[in-house]
Amino acid sequence: MAVDQPSLMSQLQVLSRLSMQQKMGLMVAVAAIIAIVVGAWLWETTPDYRVLYSNLSDKDGGAIIASLQQMNVPYKFAEGGGALLVPADKVHETRLKLATQGLPKGSLVGFELLDNEKFGTSQFQEQVNYQRGLEGELARTIQSLSPVQSARVHLAIPKPSVFVRDQEKPSASVLLNLYPGKSLDEAQVTAIAHLVSSSVPDLLVKNVTIVDQNGNLLSQPVDELLASGMNPGQLKYLQETEKSYIKRIEDILTPVVGANNVRAQVTADLDFSQVENTSETYKPNQTPSAATVRSQQVSETSSTSEQKASGVPGSLSNQPPAPVSAPVSEPANPTAPTKPTSTSGNTSNMQKDSTTNYEVDKTIQHIKNQIGGIKRLSVAVVVNYAKVVDPSKKTVTYKPLAPNEIKQITDLVKDTMGFDATRGDTLNVVNTAFTAPAVEVIPPLPWYKQPEVISLATLIGKNLVIAGAVLYLILGIIRPALRNIKLDAAAVAEAKAAAMAQQHIPQATRHDEETTEAARSLARQNPQLVANVIKGWVSGNE
Repeated sequence: MAVDQPSLMSQLQVLSRLSMQQKMGLMVAVAAIIAIVVGAWLWETTPDYRVLYSNLSDKDGGAIIASLQQMNVPYKFAEGGGALLVPADKVHETRLKLATQGLPKGSLVGFELLDNEKFGTSQFQEQVNYQRGLEGELARTIQSLSPVQSARVHLAIPKPSVFVRDQEKPSASVLLNLYPGKSLDEAQVTAIAHLVSSSVPDLLVKNVTIVDQNGNLLSQPVDELLASGMNPGQLKYLQETEKSYIKRIEDILTPVVGANNVRAQVTADLDFSQVENTSETYKPNQTPSAATVRSQQVSETSSTSEQKASGVPGSLSNQPPAPVSAPVSEPANPTAPTKPTSTSGNTSNMQKDSTTNYEVDKTIQHIKNQIGGIKRLSVAVVVNYAKVVDPSKKTVTYKPLAPNEIKQITDLVKDTMGFDATRGDTLNVVNTAFTAPAVEVIPPLPWYKQPEVISLATLIGKNLVIAGAVLYLILGIIRPALRNIKLDAAAVAEAKAAAMAQQHIPQATRHDEETTEAARSLARQNPQLVANVIKGWVSGNE
C-alpha cells in the first residue's frame, strides 16, 4: 500500500510543530506500548521452571552448573539459592544425564577418600581416613532406603589390645532424616542395625543406636526386649497368626451372609517357651518264650578217679581195701531181676552249668516342644441381620437370623478355627444389626472453583490485562495526544488565516463575520495559542 507523500509530509510538519513536552509524552507512550508488547511476548514464551535439585552442597552445585552449561540447559536459582530450577520439560532428561555423570555425589565421602592417599601418610591418618570412608559408605547405603532422605553414621572403634581383659567392643550411632510422612517399622530398624553390625568387625547388634531427626530412639537393646518378653519376631508372628484366622473365618462366612456383613476378631495365646524332655522307661519282665535272648552260656565238667592206698604206712595200709558192697534187700517183685553190684574201685563225677541273659525292654524318648504352639484361641464373630427386599413395595428391611442359621454359622467357625474344648477355646457368635457408617457428603466444587476453570480464567485474565494496558496506552494517551496535535495544527492554520484576513480586510470584507467567529472559537478552545499569536504580532510590530 503506497503512502501518500503529501499527507506524510504534512504529518511530519505537524510533528515538527509540537512542543518539547508533547514530543516527550508521545515518545514515552510509544516506548510503553513497545515494552508492553515485548513483555507480553516474553511472558508467553518464557518456559515454566521446576525444581531440579534442592539443598545441594557447594561442591555438587558447582559441578551440576558446569554440566548444565555444557548441555546448554537454562537454569536459575530460587529460595535464596537453595533450589536449582530448569525448564519443566527438561527436568527428567537432565536428571538422567546428570546421573550418568554421578551427580549429585552428596556431601558424604566414601572409600574414594583413600584414592588420594599421599606417600608418607601416618598410620593414624590412614585409620582415620578408613573410618571416614566406612562411615560414608554406610550412610550412602542407608540412604538408598525409600523412607530415608539422608543419614549420618558415627563409628566408635577402639584401639586393638593384646590383653583380653582390655579389649573393648566397637559401637555405632546412626542418625536418620526421614521424608515427611514416612516412618520405619521395627523390621526395617532391625535391618539397618544388622546392616551396620555386619559391616564393622566385632560390632554387636545391641551396640548399634538408631535415632531419627526428631530425637526418637528407634532401636531398643535386645537384652531389654528379651527381659520384658517383647520379642519383635514373636509379636509379629502372633499378629500374623491372628490375622490368618480372621481372614479364614471371614472368607468362609462371606458367601453365606454377604460381603461386609460379618466381622471377626481372634485372640491367640501362643506358647513360645522352649521345653525339651528326655525319658527312659522299662517294662515288666516278659516270659522266656516271648523275651529275646541276649546271651547264653553253658558249662559242663566231668571227672573220673580210682581209689588208692591210704592210711598209715605198714602192712595194713598196703593192703587194698575190701570192696564195698551194698546191702542186699529183697526186691518187691521176686520175679524182677536184681541189678549187679559194682565192685570196681573207679568213681565218676559230672557237673553242668547253664546261664541265659534276656534283653531288657527299655524305651528312651527325647521330646522338644514346638515353639509358638497354640495354647488357646478366643474368637468373637458378629453377623449382620439378613437383608429382605420387597419388590412390590420397593423397600428393604433387615431381620434377625433363625436359630438354625446361627448354629450353622457357629459350626462353620468351629471347623475353620479348629475348635478344641480341651485346651480352653472359646467362641461367641452374635447376630445384630450393623450401624450404617455416616457418609460424609462432600459437595462438589462450584464451576468457578474448578481447577480447569481457574487455569483458563488465569490465562484469559493475563491476556486481557496485556490487551487492556495496550488499549489504554493507545486510546487513553496516544490517541488524545494525536488529536491535540491535529487540533493544534488546525488552530495554527486558522490563526494564520485570521492574520492574513486582518492584513487584507478590504479584500475579504465578506468574510469578516466568519473570521471573527473563528477567532473567537479559537480563543475559547486554545487561549494559549491565541496569546502566542498576539505576542508574535506585537513582537513583529516592534
